[in-house]
Amino acid sequence: MTSPDTRAAPVLVAVDFSPHSRHAAQRARHFAQQQCLTLHLLHVLPDHSLAQLRQWLGVGHEAEARLRDEARAHLATLAAELPPDGPAPGKLLATGAPVDEILRQADALDAALLVLGARGTGYLRRLVLGSTVERLLRRTRRPLLVVRQTPHEPYRRVLVAVDFSPWSAAAVMLARQLAPQAALLVASVFQVPFEEKLRFAGVDAATIEGYRQRARAETTQRLHALVATAGLAPSQWEPCVLEGDASLRLVELEQERDCDLVVLGKHGVSAAVDLLLGSTTKHVLAEGSVDVLVSTACDG
Repeated sequence: MTSPDTRAAPVLVAVDFSPHSRHAAQRARHFAQQQCLTLHLLHVLPDHSLAQLRQWLGVGHEAEARLRDEARAHLATLAAELPPDGPAPGKLLATGAPVDEILRQADALDAALLVLGARGTGYLRRLVLGSTVERLLRRTRRPLLVVRQTPHEPYRRVLVAVDFSPWSAAAVMLARQLAPQAALLVASVFQVPFEEKLRFAGVDAATIEGYRQRARAETTQRLHALVATAGLAPSQWEPCVLEGDASLRLVELEQERDCDLVVLGKHGVSAAVDLLLGSTTKHVLAEGSVDVLVSTACDG
């Protein structure tokens, strides 16, 4: 393996020492080795919790120092558990609002990728399961990988969801970068506009089916054009065009095709609608069973 380029943007993992955050650190280590990047582990002590501690015990109490020492020891242990190839990971301890500190450290490092565990304890549990993940995604310019699986091996099959928004081509390219050896399944989900209203208005089934076939054909054509723009050869990907609700169909497809990573763009067709960051990404994170990578880059 070539020597890491110390000038290249590193990978930043936010950890809380839960099993899922260890999985996140292991997956990040693999990607950093693959791309010859450095790795940094970040743990944030929430300032509101420390403020409560000071209120109860007084400023400068030894309990606060012990908390910091324990966090540093946990960081050192986690770093030592990672595969030894490559340089030793950086170990960062910060105090503040977790999202603010993650973003601040990512900007200071100019991180190429942010990585989180899908489940955790304390602030990371709220970060991934609650609304904070949306705040983080809306504020960051960096791709975010949410890890829920034990990383026994490189990603084998990656589902890339596209909707032809300006974020879609970048999501395809990011999937290829993160999982260069994986089979890519590039999917788009369409619906017949106002189908129920058309039926209610008396439009016959044959006409509606014609609309459906036209929508499928147009989606298929756009899908091939998009992937060509992203620079993939036909042998590097498989198209998949589905009908229905995107949130439901993507989770079904992930499970049916035994994917181990789902890649989504930051926004949907309209940044104002915020489709993928809203309903679809939240549904995939909540109901899916594999890692999720959200691309924040925009090609338009």
